[in-house]
Amino acid sequence: MIQPARLLVLTVLILAAAPARAESQEGDCNGIDFDKANPVVVAKVAPGSPRVFYVKSAWEDASCPAETEACRRKAWLVPGDLVLAGRTSGPFTCVAYQSPNDRKQVWTNGWIRSASLSPVAPSHARRLTDWTGTWAHTGGEITIRERKGRLQIEGEHTTPAAGGAHSGVIGAEASPDGDMLAFAEDGSTPFDRAQEGDCQVRIQRFGPLLVVEDNGNCGGSMVTFTGFYRRQR
Repeated sequence: MIQPARLLVLTVLILAAAPARAESQEGDCNGIDFDKANPVVVAKVAPGSPRVFYVKSAWEDASCPAETEACRRKAWLVPGDLVLAGRTSGPFTCVAYQSPNDRKQVWTNGWIRSASLSPVAPSHARRLTDWTGTWAHTGGEITIRERKGRLQIEGEHTTPAAGGAHSGVIGAEASPDGDMLAFAEDGSTPFDRAQEGDCQVRIQRFGPLLVVEDNGNCGGSMVTFTGFYRRQR
């Protein structure tokens, strides 16, 4: 769980309303990119050191990422923290983290030593009731209902912006494929047949969590449903 002291340094490092941003250089970690061929990977900070420090990107220091004191940031994660894990660079993995206690849409993106992370396997979700309910995280809410053997998915997300806010909505009917619920647009288009510019969404269960990822085309600028959702009812 992120502590108040950690928040002070996190806001200085990277403030992002979304966990997914394009990489500018090979040595940069600016977030987790959407991969239509591969679902997002969830990882947990493994037991060991009480603090696992982030490592700087090349845009912060040309010699980074590297296992040197100069490349170590002041921000850290602790064992048990869940992250979205992306590509690797040497011994490091690019991750995106959002505290479950955050009231603002702040993601912290950066390199973490791969040896400090343990992949988390998705939970089996064979029954429709494994998906149903109202799920929420900071800035967004998704309601899933069962209807005639299929699932109705309705969601709304709002991202603060200068002079107001940007919003996005999803509304679809789909059926899970094994432990994955994936759809494009309103669900009438299969996920893997989406056209350029279509909204694509993938949903998985990880323990008590609903982990959602989208391709950034489900709303206005910087709007994404990607994140860790907790069942409210």
